[in-house]
Amino acid sequence: MKPILPVILAGGSGTRLWPLSRALYPKQLINLVDRQTMLQNTLQRLNGLDAAIDPMVICNDEYRFMVAEQLRQIHVHPSAIILEPVGRNTAPALAVAALWAMRNGDDPVLLVLPADHHIQSADHFQRALTTGYDHARSGRLITFGIVPRSPETGYGYIKMGPPLSRDDNPGTAVAIDAFVEKPDLETARGYVDSKAYCWNSGMFMFSASKALAALETFVPEIVAACRAAIDKGTADLDFFRLDRDAFSKSPSDSIDYAVMERTENGAMVPMSAGWNDLGSWEALWQVGEKDAADNVVKGDVVLHDVSDSYLHAESRLLAAVGLKDHIVVETSDAVMISPRDRVQDVKGLVDRLKMRNREETRTHKRIYRPWGTVDQLVSGNRFQVNRLTVKSGGALSLQRHYNRSEHWIVVRGTALVTRDGEQFVLKEDSSTYIEAGIAHRLENPGKIPLEVVEVQTGAYIGEDDIIRLEDLYGRHRQEN
Repeated sequence: MKPILPVILAGGSGTRLWPLSRALYPKQLINLVDRQTMLQNTLQRLNGLDAAIDPMVICNDEYRFMVAEQLRQIHVHPSAIILEPVGRNTAPALAVAALWAMRNGDDPVLLVLPADHHIQSADHFQRALTTGYDHARSGRLITFGIVPRSPETGYGYIKMGPPLSRDDNPGTAVAIDAFVEKPDLETARGYVDSKAYCWNSGMFMFSASKALAALETFVPEIVAACRAAIDKGTADLDFFRLDRDAFSKSPSDSIDYAVMERTENGAMVPMSAGWNDLGSWEALWQVGEKDAADNVVKGDVVLHDVSDSYLHAESRLLAAVGLKDHIVVETSDAVMISPRDRVQDVKGLVDRLKMRNREETRTHKRIYRPWGTVDQLVSGNRFQVNRLTVKSGGALSLQRHYNRSEHWIVVRGTALVTRDGEQFVLKEDSSTYIEAGIAHRLENPGKIPLEVVEVQTGAYIGEDDIIRLEDLYGRHRQEN
């Protein structure tokens, strides 16, 4: 049996789920439905799939440490985490996956899955994958279509052709008659009523060699750029970093446009597994657990006369009166309110915020680092107060700042401090002062998380006022 290599596409920013999803903390890395993140759920629904081997994850360079940590939390050991220096859509990602998978003469079946899909029935999902695997082994290029439950205008559709004969391969699969763009509502109703169309899920399955051959036939310039990006790429700790110049020369294209709409070897496996791509707050309301008034409630929320709404509180009490069919999302630095039938306009709202260079589109008050987290508590003229949480064994880089000084107060755990060549231990309720220009490092030698209140003071406290001298995570090499 050919092994199945899951290829998890973990790029993208999910702007329609702002203010939870942001450029540096996108929806695939957030626990939107349950306690697991979307990435973790994507991987865990593959548990028990015959022939599946350790997955490959392709993601944005800036997500690398969050991705690695989330895999570690669920005890997944990836075969590779490949870093894209720029976004180029799914066809170049597939080319990279196929080239990488075949570099040692192997030819696994690639199972290409976006990291941000919600699927209610893992059993139905795996049955569809088994069918797709049978056809992929025989040389077909498989896409998975979702049997529509309603006339959605936010998805592309695939028109089903005739069933594949059993002589071709066992199981339920159909030829692809046509790919169609996102329709208007009346057209979508016609598609659903005809029972001849499926939603386009963006999930695929094919052998690496067949995928690469199709790419070389239809988009050879993409393959050439991706081959060069791998040849000139570099290993960096547990990651592989594609060469920026080479990868940037690749055209940006989707698997659908580049291959599936042009090949005569494509087929579709229809799937009914409770699929949703969670592309909007309305989608989260649809899949969420509802109370007696059909509200989906997350966090510290108190309601009076509210119905058919989604209310999410991150950092404080959220109280609402007299709402119907609304979305209210609160984070520590932003509140978003929208009627449920206007949630597709959130992307336009984010575009306006980007035009104003609002930092709220990029990151949260909580910032994830390879060693732990930084919570920005309060800032003002010439000062900022943070809470640092350093995981066991974690260490900040050996660094210096030229424009700010830092005061560290240990509130939990034990800190090992390096300051101007001297090392010493700080226990709970003790503190130290790091003067501007002094080389320093903070480490957690203990078994419990280290929590430190950091007070930064100075004429300039921007994050770019940092010179990394040494770093366990290789960030000083990228900066230099």
